[in-house]
This record gives sequence, C-alpha cells and structure tokens, in this order.
Amino acid sequence: MTGKMVGVLTAGGDTPGLNAALRGLGKAALGEYGMHLIGFQDGFRGLMQNRMVRLDEHALSGILTIGGTILGTSRDKPHKMPVGGKLVDMTDEIVAVYQSHHLDYLVCLGGGGTQKSALRLKNKGLNVVTLPKTIDNDVAGTDTTFGFDTALSIATEAIDRLHSTAHSHHRIIVVEIMGHNAGWLALGAGLAGGADVILVPEIPYDVEKIAEAILQRSRGGKRFSIVAVSEGALSVEDAQVKGALLKQLEKGDKADRKKAEEDLAQFELAHVGNTMRLSAKLEELTALESRVTILGYLQRGGAPSAADRLLATKLGTSAACFIHEGKAGVMASVRGEKVIPVPLEEVAGQRKLVPLDHVWLDSARKVGTCFGD
Repeated sequence: MTGKMVGVLTAGGDTPGLNAALRGLGKAALGEYGMHLIGFQDGFRGLMQNRMVRLDEHALSGILTIGGTILGTSRDKPHKMPVGGKLVDMTDEIVAVYQSHHLDYLVCLGGGGTQKSALRLKNKGLNVVTLPKTIDNDVAGTDTTFGFDTALSIATEAIDRLHSTAHSHHRIIVVEIMGHNAGWLALGAGLAGGADVILVPEIPYDVEKIAEAILQRSRGGKRFSIVAVSEGALSVEDAQVKGALLKQLEKGDKADRKKAEEDLAQFELAHVGNTMRLSAKLEELTALESRVTILGYLQRGGAPSAADRLLATKLGTSAACFIHEGKAGVMASVRGEKVIPVPLEEVAGQRKLVPLDHVWLDSARKVGTCFGD
C-alpha cells in the first residue's frame, strides 16, 4: 500500500464543525495527497478499543452541513481511562493500536484537554497533529476555534428573543451562557445581543454594583434588564477563594496539592446553581422580578454556521498539508488569514482568556455595559 496511513478521532464535547473538519481533512488527504484514512469511534476510548471505520469518499460525502460528529466522541483521556470502575493509564494500549494499523499519523480534533492528551501521545513517539475545536474559544495558540462562531450566533439569538419577554413583563432576565472558565462566549453574545450586564470569569463581580446598575436603569425609565452570565463567572469573594486554591495546587507540596484538589472539587460542586442564587440576590436587592434562562447544550447543537464551515475546512485541509510535509507534534493554528503549525508544548496546559484590554470589553464599557466591577 502506497501513501501515508492516517488515523483520526474527535474527542471532548461535541462541537458544530467537527464533520466539516473531518471532510476537509479527508478529502484533501485522499484526493490531494493520496493518503489512506481511518477513523476511530468515540475519541480516545475508541482508539484504545480499536473500534475503527474506513473513511473514504462515500463516508465523507454529505457531512459538511451536519452538526455533531460522525465518529462520535467522549471525554476519556489516554492516561485516565475508566476501566472496571477505576481510572487506568491505557497509553501503551493506544500506542499498540496505532502501531497495529501501521499508522504514520494520528489527527486529534478537540479542545484544551485533547491538546494535553495529544502531547502525551507525542511524547510516546506517535506522530500527532491536532485541530482546535471548542465553543469556548479558549484554546491557546490560535486566534479562534471552530464551533465558537455557531455557539456565539445561537447565544446572541437567545438574548435577542429574551428582550421581548423581559420588556413585556418588566423583569430582570438572567441568561447563563457556556464558556467554562473563559468569558469569550458570554462577552461576545452579550455585546452583540445588547445585554445590560455581562459577567465573565476574568472580571470578578460585586452583586451590589450589578443591582445598582439595574436600579439606575429603572430610575431612568428602563423597565427591564438583561444579565448575560458566563457559567464560570464568580463574585469577588469566591474568586479570591478559588485563586488561593489554584495557587496551592500549583505551588504546594504533594499533600497540599492533594488537599487543594479535593477542596477545588468541593468548591466547583458548591457553585453549581450559582446563576440561580445570583438571580435571587438581584431580586432581593432591586425588588424587581428576576427570571433565569440556562441555554446549556442548545449552544453546542445544530448545523455549523458558514464561518465555522469555512474555518473547519481550512483547518482540516491544512492538517493534511502538514502531514504531507512531515510536520508532527503540532496544532493547526489560526493566525490572521493563515494556518500555521504550533508545537503542542506551547498549547497544552494553557488557556486563552479574555485580555482585560480586549476591544470587545472596551466597546461594551463605552456603550454602558456593567461588568459588576
């Protein structure tokens, strides 16, 4: 058999544009470079279990516009694979599967966790190329990720629709938007949708300042307010607690790190439902009726936007080009109009947060948006 053997998988949360990226990679690999392509089902778990499908022209046909991923996905990690009720390091088993198929390359489509897993496999001797996908837009080393534009459009449309009910009932509407610990999605949707208050993880908030901003609107004749909240947004007090735990996790000795890890898990658990508590507090402080809308998985579903189809196709075809050129251990990174290979060591374990001098933040403040600070 001539031509390079390439395996591909999709890992982490499903994201609009995954199928477009698979199509871009596959069509370029097969048609332009004469490679052979196989897909592994359900992320790294399917790779470990050797569950594969042949990806030919027929398999790649008609998937450009379809959401989700034809390969399926999972959040399982090579070094922490659930097996028999325990987390087991299955990295060596994955290497064996890679070798059994005589693969020359493995392409991994995923977010921050996938970049770390890919680096582990690279350090085991595998030739790995990754593509950055996540609706959170928080993968380091790239201007943007595919999936973000679609989720941004969905969240913006949701805020647009909430304006009418907020206005009709003279309410505070608190809308929770995904984003994990980065504020890109809430900031972008809040700005595009005209939210009156935007709360992001990068800017800890004071609930009394939010309430005062809402009351000022009310005194000025504005009979409703829209509050866009990133799921990772925290009050000033809670941000200080979390910051101390993260610092202990990073710099403490083994016992301190273990304790910090346990405390951090408890902290995250205690803040499930934080948006509901924020809404109740705003109602108490303003005497205005407050209602919560949690967008949840709606933001990840459906067909990818035109921008995400273009981006995913560009990244997929670029990955095929990198493989043809013999580049390995890299992520296909968007830099302006170009796609360049960035070493995984510069990406893994990093998170791209919203800079406090970002133009979106500046624009939002200039139109009177409150950030609770």
